[in-house]
This record gives sequence, structure tokens and C-alpha cells, in this order.
Amino acid sequence: MNYDLIVIGSGPGGYVAAIRASQLGLKTAIVERESLGGICLNWGCIPTKALLKSAQVFEYINHAAEYGIKTAGAEADFAAVVKRSRGVAEGMSKGVQFLLKKNKIDVIMGTAKVKPGNKVDIKAADGSQKEITAKNIIVATGGRSRELPNLKQDGKKIIGYRQAMVLPEQPKSMVIIGSGAIGSEFAYFYATMGTKVTLVEFMENIVPVEDEDISKQLLRSFKKAGIEVMTSSSVEAVDTSGTGCKVQVKTAAGMQTIACDIVLSAAGIVANIENLGLEETGIKTEKGKVVVDEFYNTNVKGYYAIGDIVSGQALAHVASAEGIICVEKIAGQHPEPLDYNNIPGCTYCTPEIASVGYTEKAAKAAGYELKIGKFPFSASGKASAAGAKDGFVKMIYDAKYGELLGAHMIGANVTELIAEIVVARKLETTGHEMLKAVHPHPTMSEAIMEATADAYGEVIHL
Repeated sequence: MNYDLIVIGSGPGGYVAAIRASQLGLKTAIVERESLGGICLNWGCIPTKALLKSAQVFEYINHAAEYGIKTAGAEADFAAVVKRSRGVAEGMSKGVQFLLKKNKIDVIMGTAKVKPGNKVDIKAADGSQKEITAKNIIVATGGRSRELPNLKQDGKKIIGYRQAMVLPEQPKSMVIIGSGAIGSEFAYFYATMGTKVTLVEFMENIVPVEDEDISKQLLRSFKKAGIEVMTSSSVEAVDTSGTGCKVQVKTAAGMQTIACDIVLSAAGIVANIENLGLEETGIKTEKGKVVVDEFYNTNVKGYYAIGDIVSGQALAHVASAEGIICVEKIAGQHPEPLDYNNIPGCTYCTPEIASVGYTEKAAKAAGYELKIGKFPFSASGKASAAGAKDGFVKMIYDAKYGELLGAHMIGANVTELIAEIVVARKLETTGHEMLKAVHPHPTMSEAIMEATADAYGEVIHL
């Protein structure tokens, strides 16, 4: 065998798995067909946050008078905003390149295909091919924008998230289909930059995986920001024959036609499992995902799968955790299986959203009797001082034993607060312990303690 481990795909699942394998003494290679760091670093998590930061800075400048600061009229340079985002992504990709080199991992550029007998075929960009072998092979090929059957992406008028990050010019109007994290983040970005945005969601609430109270608050915030939101609605067809797009939207009140420059399809992602040699190798798939056990073994010995191509939340931090668990098991260690009910989810629009564990609806469906507390940021001294009073923290506890079942936050910087809850749940912290853990004043994090106090009838500042 050439290697102890070959990893196919260098996204946050693949490169993390490769580095951990090297740390554990495994001779490791990683195969990448495009750019080191995968979608997350190059076309997802990182460059979108750079775009969102530019929008936030623009928003701050436009509201500077509220902070007692006089400014001249600010103007957004859309091309420069995109250029900065690409520069941030490029820097992060180079960082991954450095880490792989530092950990003595062989990087092989090309398109990989698994074969029976622990073999991987690699076709380089110049057409040359080679075969390498390993005792263990991890497939971590990630996902891509889901194409709706009636909405074929042409990359110009009907686009996916990749094109949305690098449009040559800012559209005057845009229809965004899907209000999950991708759709909501782009809705905020483009609306803040001055594009007229219409957000279309098939489900009853926007950000439908979140607690209903969160969805309702984001709806209020988006409407205040001038975003038109259409829920319980679906895009039936798009006519791109003219200069722009005519979007046919089916609503409860009937069909509506919306004219816009660009349609962004943000209706989720689909796993990259085609043309990988899975069928020929005998690796089982189901409903577009690779079937694995709790340590990411496929049904074929020596072959593993992690990240967006297996069931579970399609999130960068999930892929990284899965990669580490998978490799530690391969190396003969005894890792714990991942607790998928303690995975934080974050959406980086303004206001931000962060959540972990049960929603109120899911906790009730699971049979728990609940103690629920909420603390609005309008009652927070730090939020008032920062001019960020939109939103709240909602804490959900089991009434019987005080178990922390879930937390749901919407507001400024809540994506930085949620980790406290993840650690608390991991340590099986109770409501009483959260309540008696002194939080610093003035901070946004106090809202966690105050929401807990509200759940137990002891809130001071409401």
C-alpha cells in the first residue's frame, strides 16, 4: 500500500481528517480536484462572511448619526466588496496548504475515483492518470447547490450561491428562493447593499428549521430592512427570455408575477456522490447519501464517508468532527460517537441566529414538560449601548430534572454566544447551575442567565 490513509476532498471534513491522521502517525494523502479548503473556505462559510461584514460596515456608516457620528454620503463599491471576499478566501486556502505541508501530507491535485481493493484512480487536469492505494480511504466530497427540476441554473440569470458571491455587477432586484441559512444571508447582504430583494419560502416560516419564535423575529427584522418575504409560496417557473426575469410565484392568494434582474436558487444542497466509483466498489447509498455507521464505516471494509455526503447536518463543523472521530477510530483510539442533537447551527445575517438542541415544538413532541424563559435584548444594557436591541435569547429546560434541552438566540453576535450552551449541554448542566453561574455585566451573554432566570420565575431585569 502507498498510504495508510487517502482522503478524497479537502474541505473542512477532508483536510481536518488528514491532519488528525498525520498527528496519529498515519502516512496520509489528500486528493482535491479544485481548491484546497473545499467549498467552505473558497465558496461558502468564509467568503460569505466577508461579504456580510462589508454589508454590516455599510449599514453602520449609513446609521452613524444614531451614534453621534457625522459622515458624508457613503457609497458601496460592489466590485471592491467582491474582491475583498475573494482575497479572504484565497488567504484561508493558502493557510490550509501550509497546514497540510506542515503535517507532511501528500497533496494530489486531480479528480479521484474509488475502486475495489483499496485503490484510488486520479485523473489530473492535464488528462494524465495514476493509481494509488491505501489501507483506508475516506470520501469527503461535500455538496453543491441543489437544482430545482423546474428551475435550471444558467449561471447568469438563474444562479446558485457560487455565482451570487462573484456577480460582475450588483443587480437592482433579486428573487431568492429558499430562506435557510444561505438564502437568508444573501437576502441580508444584497438588501443592505441596495438591491430590492424578495425572499420566497415554501414552508410556513422563514428559516424553517429554527424555533418558531426565532422565525417570527427574523421576519420582523427582514421586513424592517425592506426585504419582501413570501411564505407558503413556491416558484413555479421563470421566464428569462427578456432582459431580466419574470418569476411566477404560487401563493395562497393565487399566482403572482415578480420582475427582477436575477433569481438566486438557495433551496438547499445535494451531495457530490456521482462518478466516484461508489457503485463499482459496492458502497451502499440511500436517498442521495452514503450509508455509514456511527464511526463512518461504509458497508465495504476500509472505505469511509464523512461530511455532506452522509446523513446529519450539512455543516462545516459537523464534517470536521466526523473526520476526527473517523480517523481516531481507524488509528485504534476510542472516540465517542457524535451527538447530533448537540450541534450548534448559525446563520450570519443581521440579526444573527444561533441555536442548539430541541426547539420548543420538538421538545413537546418528545414528551418533555418544559420550563421556558426568554430575555429580550431590548432589556440588555450592553445591547442598548451597542444599538443592537433586536432579538432575544430563549432557553428551554426539562421541568422535571432541569436538563438543558435547547437554546435559541437571535441578535447581534449570538453566533459567539451559542458555544456556552453546547459546552453546558455536553457537561449535562442543569437550569439551576446555569442560573447560578455568574455572567459578566454588561454583556450580551447575560441574556442567557436572565432567560434561565425567567424560566424559573426569578428574572430580575424584566
